[in-house]
Amino acid sequence: MPGGGYGELGGSLPAIASLNASYSTSLSIPSPYLCVAPGERKAISDVRRTFCLFVTFDLLFIALLWIIELNSHPPSTIWDILQIEVVQYDFKSSFFDIFLLAVFRFLCLQVAYAALRLRHWWVIAITTLVTNVFLVVKVIRSNLLSQNNAFGYVLPITSFVVAWLETWFLDFKVLTQEADDERAYLAAVNSACERAPMIYPRAVSDGQFYSPPESLAGSEEDLDEEGLGRRAVTAQEKEYVRQGREAMSVVEQILAQEDNWKFEKNNDIGDCVYTLEIPFHGKTFILKALVQCRAELVYQEVMLQPEKMVQWNKTITVCQILQRVDDNTMISYDVSSGAAGGVVSARDFVNVRRVERKRDRYVSAGMATDHDAKPPHSRYVRGENGPGGFVVLKSSSNPSVCTFIWVLNTDLKGRLPRYLIHQTLAATMFEFMAHLRQRVTDLQCSHH
Repeated sequence: MPGGGYGELGGSLPAIASLNASYSTSLSIPSPYLCVAPGERKAISDVRRTFCLFVTFDLLFIALLWIIELNSHPPSTIWDILQIEVVQYDFKSSFFDIFLLAVFRFLCLQVAYAALRLRHWWVIAITTLVTNVFLVVKVIRSNLLSQNNAFGYVLPITSFVVAWLETWFLDFKVLTQEADDERAYLAAVNSACERAPMIYPRAVSDGQFYSPPESLAGSEEDLDEEGLGRRAVTAQEKEYVRQGREAMSVVEQILAQEDNWKFEKNNDIGDCVYTLEIPFHGKTFILKALVQCRAELVYQEVMLQPEKMVQWNKTITVCQILQRVDDNTMISYDVSSGAAGGVVSARDFVNVRRVERKRDRYVSAGMATDHDAKPPHSRYVRGENGPGGFVVLKSSSNPSVCTFIWVLNTDLKGRLPRYLIHQTLAATMFEFMAHLRQRVTDLQCSHH
């Protein structure tokens, strides 16, 4: 894989797949996350392909009508008429601009819905608006209708009708059909997953949250025994614990599938960003980096004191602990900084986090949840995180270095292009690592 310069640390990560046996109990329960989806999905749906063909038909049909119009001026030749309509273009008497309008629609819609495969109507809304405004002005200001030429009626009306047919086709056929197909696909994935067993870790802590001991295998009932310190009591608290355990399970399975990670990009330092497609949650980003410090230092700064990250992590502006549920679980409220030069505005998140300390690594896993203390606010767009978190791997040969992994699955909401979100997330992960390394350097210097 790219980014293999981590040596012993990087090469040891696939071995995490076998670590479940040392601290978890094997249970056969359904998993909606990491099973193989039934069948192959088409790169572009049939209904979208039909829409693209209709857009091509729009251009060719308008072009054909314009060519017929050019030939309807005997005894002048078509080249003489082209000279008049194109070279000596006059807005009031030429049909050439209506042909250019069809070219404009063709290019915009093919790039947006064939090349970029957008799943939003904003591009066709712009093309239809431009077409309508131009045609209305053309009909009012031109003298085409007074030339006793049938094409003075046919070309504007045809262009107007076809533009609205494209809008209707995309909005009521393409987008709705693809949404239905997506739901059917996910239902098929879920059905297939219900037949697949998975290993689900059930770790038990007997320490306090700020210093979780090594997690041991145990049963769900162990959580309710006396003497375990703070533990979930209410039904809501137990639901938070369940969500935290679910996120922990998914993160561990993502780590175990490193062979399936797809390399995306790296930076000059050697940090690498990978992706992995997960049913129901889509593309998950995974940052893998080598940090020149003991694993305990990163564990302390990133996992045990998240509310203090705003002091050194410039990618977030707020990190507040709303509730400590049990020794390993808490609810946090985070506000991210804007990104992409202000194109992506600040988002806020409410997450459940679970922290566990293993023999060879530290893990903080979490996912989106709801909390009465922080309902959605009009000031921010409320983002939603899928299962993800931080992992710090210790080195068995060199305790002064560690491997840091960030698993990020997030939906920023709002109407943002998918490619822009993906570029922003990768850049944000690299920026976070720069801040983390600077924090580690500052702490090491202060200790010396």
